[in-house]
Amino acid sequence: MGFGNYSHDAHVAMTSSRKAAPRQEVFSQTACHDLMNPKGVTFRESRDSEEHPNSLGVIFALDVSGSMGDIPAKLASDTLPTFMKAMLDAGVASPQVMFMGVGCAIGDRAPLQVGQFESTEKLMDQWLTWLYLEGGGGGGNESYELAMYFAARHTQMDCFEKRGRRGYLFITGDEPPNPVVSKSQVKGLIGDDLPGDLPIKDVIEETQRSFEPFYLIPDPGRGGRVGRAWRDLLGERVIVMDGPDDTSYVAAGLVSLMEGAVGSLKELVDKLRAAGVSETQSASVAKALTGFAATLGRDGAPQPELGGTDLPEGDGPSGYDR
Repeated sequence: MGFGNYSHDAHVAMTSSRKAAPRQEVFSQTACHDLMNPKGVTFRESRDSEEHPNSLGVIFALDVSGSMGDIPAKLASDTLPTFMKAMLDAGVASPQVMFMGVGCAIGDRAPLQVGQFESTEKLMDQWLTWLYLEGGGGGGNESYELAMYFAARHTQMDCFEKRGRRGYLFITGDEPPNPVVSKSQVKGLIGDDLPGDLPIKDVIEETQRSFEPFYLIPDPGRGGRVGRAWRDLLGERVIVMDGPDDTSYVAAGLVSLMEGAVGSLKELVDKLRAAGVSETQSASVAKALTGFAATLGRDGAPQPELGGTDLPEGDGPSGYDR
């Protein structure tokens, strides 16, 4: 997938038109959309074409439980065009974006939903708003490991296969990781036969072969509760935001840092401010990214108010490498 051209102006118009709309009007699904059911899906593909000779696959795996539903709603009504513009400004000429929905495989009806990689604002928006915001999450932690498993084993990307360039995987969440990918859950939801459960560390290692993975936590309160467990697995790729409204801006900042479009957090703040992001929100984004930027040598001596995100004592990086 991934045909057609992206229009930032059309995307802004599309999202702005629904800012005042109730969430249930934008996300009207009352069950998993048939085309987002992962059962039997062989691959979701991000491919080059004449229009897009240098495609780059990007996945947003969005927690759709009750406590996290505001993030997909904000993407659909406001901030996704900002992310796309940052990709283009960072020199990513042909980003192809795919959306997943993540719930709890123990208690939810649709714990994994998978879209397609798309290049146009219309098709991205279609898959995003086809997500079923189940709002459940009961019975256990959300099944983020299933999203990683699907990304690792059920996607194919020309950026990686032809150019050895990893895609991006952004997971939003507020629950600790499950210790394993369940053999029975994979069989029931995706259809794969596994010889046994897969340890979460093995799945992360497999995922990072083809993706740059990040786990985005919506606020410091939930960061204090689940940040340590995730940092033991992902180090500074666990990003604790000041609020869920920062999600697109933080993801955009990560791409800008990784792709070398900005040389420091100060430069990132300047770009955000030039794009119309408020001073307060720009500072929040820089604060969230301070730890990761330092691992790239791009912290740029930020101002004191942009200091590192507060987490419990001892919750430092685990040495996870790019």
